[in-house]
Amino acid sequence: MRVTEIIYARGHDNIRSENKTTFEITKDTQLTRRGDCVIAVGANKGAADLNPRFKDAARNERTRMIITIEAGREVETVNAWGSAQLTFTHLTDLVVRKSDYVCSRTLAIRADKASTALSRRLVEKLRNPNQRVKITLAVESAI
Repeated sequence: MRVTEIIYARGHDNIRSENKTTFEITKDTQLTRRGDCVIAVGANKGAADLNPRFKDAARNERTRMIITIEAGREVETVNAWGSAQLTFTHLTDLVVRKSDYVCSRTLAIRADKASTALSRRLVEKLRNPNQRVKITLAVESAI
Protein backbone atom coordinates (compact mmCIF):
# COMPACT_ATOMS: atom_id res chain seq x y z
CA MET A 1 0.00 0.00 0.00
CA ARG A 2 1.32 3.45 -0.96
CA VAL A 3 -0.02 6.66 0.59
CA THR A 4 1.21 10.12 -0.40
CA GLU A 5 1.03 13.45 1.41
CA ILE A 6 2.14 16.80 -0.05
CA ILE A 7 3.29 19.75 2.04
CA TYR A 8 3.94 23.24 0.74
CA ALA A 9 6.29 25.61 2.56
CA ARG A 10 8.78 28.34 1.73
CA GLY A 11 12.39 29.22 2.26
CA HIS A 12 13.86 31.64 4.80
CA ASP A 13 17.09 33.63 4.83
CA ASN A 14 18.12 32.11 8.21
CA ILE A 15 18.08 28.51 6.94
CA ARG A 16 21.48 26.97 7.70
CA SER A 17 20.79 23.25 7.22
CA GLU A 18 23.75 22.22 9.37
CA ASN A 19 22.29 19.64 11.76
CA LYS A 20 23.94 16.21 11.59
CA THR A 21 21.02 14.17 12.93
CA THR A 22 17.71 15.77 11.85
CA PHE A 23 15.87 18.07 9.49
CA GLU A 24 12.66 19.95 10.23
CA ILE A 25 9.76 21.52 8.36
CA THR A 26 7.63 23.95 10.38
CA LYS A 27 4.42 25.93 10.08
CA ASP A 28 6.16 28.75 11.96
CA THR A 29 7.01 31.66 9.68
CA GLN A 30 9.92 33.04 11.69
CA LEU A 31 13.30 31.36 12.12
CA THR A 32 16.31 32.36 14.18
CA ARG A 33 19.90 31.35 13.38
CA ARG A 34 19.68 28.76 16.17
CA GLY A 35 17.33 26.57 14.08
CA ASP A 36 20.12 24.71 12.30
CA CYS A 37 17.93 21.74 11.30
CA VAL A 38 15.02 23.71 9.78
CA ILE A 39 14.84 23.46 5.99
CA ALA A 40 11.46 25.14 5.32
CA VAL A 41 9.03 27.46 7.13
CA GLY A 42 5.41 28.50 6.70
CA ALA A 43 4.35 24.92 5.96
CA ASN A 44 0.69 24.26 5.33
CA LYS A 45 0.79 21.17 7.60
CA GLY A 46 2.28 20.06 10.88
CA ALA A 47 2.34 16.48 12.18
CA ALA A 48 -1.22 16.71 13.51
CA ASP A 49 -2.54 17.82 10.10
CA LEU A 50 -1.44 14.74 8.18
CA ASN A 51 -4.09 12.46 6.73
CA PRO A 52 -5.16 9.66 9.14
CA ARG A 53 -4.56 7.08 6.41
CA PHE A 54 -0.97 8.35 6.02
CA LYS A 55 -0.42 8.26 9.78
CA ASP A 56 -1.74 4.70 10.06
CA ALA A 57 0.51 3.51 7.23
CA ALA A 58 3.57 5.20 8.79
CA ARG A 59 2.99 3.56 12.18
CA ASN A 60 4.73 0.36 11.19
CA GLU A 61 8.40 -0.58 11.63
CA ARG A 62 8.45 -2.03 8.10
CA THR A 63 7.05 1.08 6.42
CA ARG A 64 9.53 2.91 4.23
CA MET A 65 9.06 6.65 3.75
CA ILE A 66 10.42 8.47 0.72
CA ILE A 67 10.68 12.22 1.29
CA THR A 68 11.20 14.40 -1.77
CA ILE A 69 12.15 18.04 -1.26
CA GLU A 70 11.76 20.34 -4.28
CA ALA A 71 12.82 23.98 -4.51
CA GLY A 72 12.86 25.33 -8.05
CA ARG A 73 14.70 22.77 -10.14
CA GLU A 74 16.65 21.40 -7.19
CA VAL A 75 15.32 18.07 -5.90
CA GLU A 76 16.56 15.90 -3.04
CA THR A 77 15.29 12.52 -1.88
CA VAL A 78 15.59 11.18 1.66
CA ASN A 79 14.72 7.62 2.68
CA ALA A 80 13.49 6.94 6.20
CA TRP A 81 11.32 4.51 8.17
CA GLY A 82 8.10 4.51 10.09
CA SER A 83 7.58 3.37 13.68
CA ALA A 84 4.72 2.06 15.78
CA GLN A 85 5.69 4.79 18.30
CA LEU A 86 4.83 7.72 16.00
CA THR A 87 2.08 9.94 17.46
CA PHE A 88 1.81 12.73 14.86
CA THR A 89 0.36 15.13 17.44
CA HIS A 90 2.58 18.22 17.13
CA LEU A 91 0.64 21.16 15.74
CA THR A 92 3.44 22.94 13.86
CA ASP A 93 6.49 20.75 13.25
CA LEU A 94 7.63 17.70 11.30
CA VAL A 95 11.06 16.28 12.16
CA VAL A 96 12.92 13.56 10.28
CA ARG A 97 15.60 11.84 12.37
CA LYS A 98 18.60 9.64 11.67
CA SER A 99 18.12 8.08 15.11
CA ASP A 100 15.28 5.96 16.52
CA TYR A 101 14.10 8.78 18.82
CA VAL A 102 10.37 9.51 18.63
CA CYS A 103 8.35 12.42 20.03
CA SER A 104 5.21 14.31 18.96
CA ARG A 105 7.21 16.14 16.25
CA THR A 106 8.73 13.04 14.66
CA LEU A 107 7.71 12.26 11.09
CA ALA A 108 10.16 9.42 10.40
CA ILE A 109 13.22 7.74 11.88
CA ARG A 110 16.43 6.06 10.67
CA ALA A 111 16.74 8.53 7.78
CA ASP A 112 19.65 8.24 5.40
CA LYS A 113 20.25 12.04 5.47
CA ALA A 114 20.04 14.91 7.92
CA SER A 115 20.00 18.59 7.00
CA THR A 116 23.79 18.86 6.74
CA ALA A 117 23.82 16.17 4.01
CA LEU A 118 21.37 17.99 1.74
CA SER A 119 22.75 19.38 -1.50
CA ARG A 120 24.23 22.84 -0.97
CA ARG A 121 22.54 23.96 -4.22
CA LEU A 122 19.20 22.99 -2.67
CA VAL A 123 20.09 24.76 0.58
CA GLU A 124 20.91 27.95 -1.36
CA LYS A 125 17.40 27.82 -2.85
CA LEU A 126 15.93 27.20 0.63
CA ARG A 127 17.61 30.40 1.88
CA ASN A 128 15.40 32.49 -0.39
CA PRO A 129 12.28 33.69 1.49
CA ASN A 130 10.39 33.82 -1.82
CA GLN A 131 11.23 30.23 -2.72
CA ARG A 132 8.24 27.91 -2.71
CA VAL A 133 9.14 24.45 -1.39
CA LYS A 134 7.23 21.26 -2.13
CA ILE A 135 7.75 18.27 0.17
CA THR A 136 6.25 14.98 -0.96
CA LEU A 137 5.92 12.22 1.62
CA ALA A 138 5.28 8.75 0.24
CA VAL A 139 4.90 5.76 2.53
CA GLU A 140 5.16 2.24 1.26
CA SER A 141 3.69 -0.04 3.85
CA ALA A 142 4.49 -3.71 4.08
CA ILE A 143 0.97 -4.48 5.34
